This record gives sequence, C-alpha cells and structure tokens, in this order.
Amino acid sequence: MTPGAFFFSRPSRDKIGPVPPKPVAVALGVALGLVLGEAVPARAERPLSVPEALLRAKPAVALIVAEVSAEVRLNCGSGETTATPPVFRETGTGWFIDPSGLVVTNAHVVQPAHTPGRWMINSFARRAAETTCLPALLKRAGLKPAQRPEVEEQLKRQVHDSVVPNAKVKLTPQISVLLSNGTRLPAEVKKYTPPLSLEPGQVSGRDLALLKVAGRDYPVLPVADSKVVKIGDPIHILGFPGVVLSHELLNQSASMEASVTNGAVSGFKEDVSNQPMIQTDAPAAWGNSGGPAVNSRGEVVGVLTFVSLAPGPEGSIVQGFNFVIPSDAVRQFIKGTEVTPGAQSRFNTVWWAGLRDFFNDRFTRADRQFEQADKIVSNLPDVKRMRAEADDKIKNPPPQPFPWAWVALGVTLVSASGYGGIWARRWWRNRFRIVPAQVIGLMESGQNPIFLDVRTSNDFETSPLKLPGAIRLAPEDIEGGRFELQVEPRQPIITYCASRDEQTSSRVTQQLRQRGHRNVRILRGGLGGWTNAGLPVEAKSHLPSIGLEIYKNLTVGDLPRRQFEPGQIIFKEGDDARGEAFVVHSGKVDIRKRTDGSERVIRTLGEGELLGEMALFRKAPRSASAVAATDVQLLVIRTDQLDWLIRNRAQLTFEILKRLSDLLAQREPSEEPGA
Repeated sequence: MTPGAFFFSRPSRDKIGPVPPKPVAVALGVALGLVLGEAVPARAERPLSVPEALLRAKPAVALIVAEVSAEVRLNCGSGETTATPPVFRETGTGWFIDPSGLVVTNAHVVQPAHTPGRWMINSFARRAAETTCLPALLKRAGLKPAQRPEVEEQLKRQVHDSVVPNAKVKLTPQISVLLSNGTRLPAEVKKYTPPLSLEPGQVSGRDLALLKVAGRDYPVLPVADSKVVKIGDPIHILGFPGVVLSHELLNQSASMEASVTNGAVSGFKEDVSNQPMIQTDAPAAWGNSGGPAVNSRGEVVGVLTFVSLAPGPEGSIVQGFNFVIPSDAVRQFIKGTEVTPGAQSRFNTVWWAGLRDFFNDRFTRADRQFEQADKIVSNLPDVKRMRAEADDKIKNPPPQPFPWAWVALGVTLVSASGYGGIWARRWWRNRFRIVPAQVIGLMESGQNPIFLDVRTSNDFETSPLKLPGAIRLAPEDIEGGRFELQVEPRQPIITYCASRDEQTSSRVTQQLRQRGHRNVRILRGGLGGWTNAGLPVEAKSHLPSIGLEIYKNLTVGDLPRRQFEPGQIIFKEGDDARGEAFVVHSGKVDIRKRTDGSERVIRTLGEGELLGEMALFRKAPRSASAVAATDVQLLVIRTDQLDWLIRNRAQLTFEILKRLSDLLAQREPSEEPGA
C-alpha cells in the first residue's frame, strides 16, 4: 500500500445527505409501542440481548501466559559462573471449549514455551553475558556504564564474540492459564498446529493449540457454525489486550477480566496457505490473540489470529482489518482429542439460567442461581457483580410499568408536537454534517470532494496540521466575498474547522450555499474528528516526523507556550529539568555545549523538533544549554504527557528512538546526544 493513500471500506448503509424528519410519525410509533407493550403478558420472555450474551461468554475466557526462564552457565575469563536473565513472557487469550479443562488458543501464543527456538537460547546467552561479563570489563577499563557508549559497544561485541558461543543455556518453559478469579493453573499442550510462516521451509498450520488444565465444571463457550456467517453480521472479540494489561491507570484486576470489542464481519479471505479466514473491523491489539470472536448469542464463530500493520519496518496496528480463524476450522482441529462437542457445564446451566431470570426481572430467582454458580467456580468478577446487582434490585425493586396504556398514549400524542419540534431542530442542525467514514465513501465512489480549511486565523496559526490537499479559505474572506472556487457543479465541498460544534464551518457552509455552491458539507468533529478517526493528515510546512506525531496526538491549544527573543537563554547546562521538555513551535534554537573552556554550538533545532527530553529520560540535569537563535515560541510538554505519548503512541516512540540513534551515530565522543 502506498503510504498516505486512501484505501478504506465504505461504511455499510451510511446515507450521504439530509433525510426528511418525521417526528410525529416517530412519536406515534413510540406511543403504539407503549400500548402494545402493555398488552404483552408480564411474564413473557424477552429476547436474548447482547449484554446477556456477552455475560454468558465472559467467564469462559482466560488469560494465557507462556513463560520461559533460563539458567546460563558462562565463563567471563575468571572461571565459570551462573546467571539468570529476566524471564521471557508472552501473553494471549484462550477460552474453555470443554468443562473438563480444555482450552483453545493460538499456537503462536504458546509457541515460545512449547517449541523454543534457537533465537531464544541466543537471546538468553547474550543477556546473561551483558549483565555478568560487561560490568567487569567496564570496571577494568575505568569506565562507568554509558560513560563512553562507543567503547561500551566494542566491549559488548567482544563479550558476544568470546563468551556467548561457549555459554550453556538451560531453558525452563511453562504455560499457565489465568482465570478471571485470579486462579493460575499450569497447562499442558494436548494438540498443536503451528502458526502461519513466510519463512522458506517452515511449516504453516492453522495457528491453533489445545491446552489442558486440572479441574472440572469450568465455564465453556458453545461453538457456532461459521458457514452461516454473513457480511455485516455483528461480531464481538473477547480478550486481554496488552494496552489494558499494562495500563498505568488501572489496577491489577485489569489483568484478570476480559475486555470486549465490537464490530462486524467485513469480509472473507484466504491466508497464504489458502485456508479460509474471516475479516472483521472489531478492534484488537497485542494480547487479543487466541481470543474468541462471538456472535450476538455468545457463540464462537472464530478465533482471532492476526491483525494488520501499517507499511514500513516499524508499522503500527491498523485497526479495522483483523482476521479470525473460522469456527469450522476449530471443529476440525479438535477431532480425535478429549473435547466432547456440545458438552454441558454445570456452571453454564446455573449461570445462564440466572442471567435469563435477571434480564426478565426475576431477581430473587436470579440471585439463587448466581449463588450456585459462585459455588461451582468461586469469585468470578462477573458473577460477583451480577449477585450485587440482583441484591440491589431485590432491596430496591424497579418501578412497575404504568398500567394505563391509553393514558400513556394520550400523553404521548400531546407531547408529540413538542418532541417533533426538538427532533426537527436537531435534524435541521445536522442536515449538512458528514462523518469521516462518509467522506471516505465519497472518495471511493469517485466524487473527489474538496476540503476547505475554514479555521479561524488563530486556530489556523496554532496548529501546523491540515487535511490532505485542503484549500485554505479564511472565514473573513468568505464573509467579504473575497474568494473564488474552481469546482465542478456537483463536486462535493467539505468544510472543516476547530471551533466548538463546528460553528465556523456551519457559518461558512451557509454562506457558500447562498452563493450557489449547493453540494457543501460540514465535517463533523472538524480536524480533531478526522485525526481521532486515524485518518492521514498533512503538515502546512515541512515538519520532521517526530514533530508531526506530537502535533497529531496533543491538543496544541491546551499546551503552555513560552516566547524567547534572539540570544535569550532557554535553559543552561546543569539546570534542573523541572519535568519539562519542549517542542519548537516556531523559530530556531541553538544547542550549546561547553568544552575545553569555551562554548560552541553543536546543533540547531527548527520547527517541530523535540527539545530537552534527554534530561527527563535520564532524570538528570540539563547536559547542554539552549539559546534562542531567532524569535522562538516553544510548546511545553510535561513529563506525564511525554510518558503517556511514549507508552501509548508507538509511532512517536519509534520516531524518538530513530532520533536518538541518529544523534548517537553522528556525535563526537565528547558530545552529549541532547539536552
């Protein structure tokens, strides 16, 4: 895929353009619904809802942990010693397919512990050599770690060449299944088919593994027939995404309870081995691998296996293009194993019955069923939560429906005109608005919409970003009639701004339509809505890639700013960093370093460059001085903001790493890589 090109799927059933409101008809429909609702017997069973279906499924989903520890025996030159490098750990998702303790997951989740590769042995040996032998060599050379990186790198290569080949590595693999109640169970691989591979000579399988844990009466998921799945069918992915497991604002419970993401079946494909796959736009991330994809009845229609990455060596996950192994392949995989298709679980029987009672307002019966479920498998978070809700409903019963249906109808009819006016005004306000997905639909249909950047002058000057190919048209120019648009009569025009509720775009759109441009739409959410949808943007002027990523992920208007005149000192070498880094918003900054009694300029930073981050990374004073070379405006980034960006924005992290690599490669031995 060409970077920056637009390759998107048209959203299903999106309608472009205004739809006439029918408030009175809607109100009448609601009223009739109330009347019919009163006519239904009080004890009639409600249909299975999505929340109920997902609650059926969640207890059967577990966290899979594949760990490999190592004991490394090596000789640093003074006799053999033993080192224990950090444990290698891989996490994924699995689900119980049989109440006797049989779990399905991806083969690539357990592969490191099931079939450790040579690369893992080499990695443990290298780590052990670096942590055990390198410090002694540095001490012998009279150096501290990171004091002379180029010398340290030479010593590291020396250790790799002389010590690693003779190291003896003993691996201890372990696979565990972590239930949502915190119980950690050792697992044994009962059946395994390798993951897909693009390496020559490597066998590609179905990327499935069947695990066995001790115990019985576990929650299980029923397996549906994937052949009946159709494009557009709702789909829900359950699992343990790494971004949630490692989230700094969540407590330990986040690592035990599965997350649910929602989407639809978006296609049917085949992998490189010509095996069928289901494509879905339900979001997924690292850690979701092996998780069940369930339908609206909580039945497994597939197993998540791989996601899509952006082009390039450091591509991040592209959401909306994830792939699922069909459930029919799972049925084929478990043939000849201990799995009993359709086996009943005692937990499922009482848990599902309790949910049926709860969602049909039979709270006392539901509480008894939930109590039984808790005795079978104790302390599951979903069971505890539903017991608490049932107890609350018993103590505080919800109000009964108003029995006088015709009175309700009369009140509804009287209110219809008022609601109709509200709905009409809402429709009138939104009749020309369009969401980013609909804009992509216009592009795919060949209509080639024109983007008009109608942000106020202050908003336009504040942010260096714009939509691809956007034409700048100041609102005051339109109001004064000082503009000319060369567009085809039926060519769509999309206006966008950064003001609240798209007020500027709305005003400009009205003026353009009054001047004869009839096919004008307002981009809902403006520039922020476009970037939040993960769609590409351009810089108004040349920006380094690191600056572009920062501007995309921070609200520039909310960042503090500082102005400096030419020659003014921003910070001095040895100053406390005070938890601040900067982005050069405009102007140029000289980085100066004092060597041999004199100060000289070692770098000059321009617009979009990150400044002063090294002191935050090292938690040390400033290693160089920064002086304004021209009139300079800086955006202040606090430590917590920079930490959040690095943890949650992989592309920005890669850009920072590339920048540090370039600085380390270019600097002289006496220079520091940054301030």
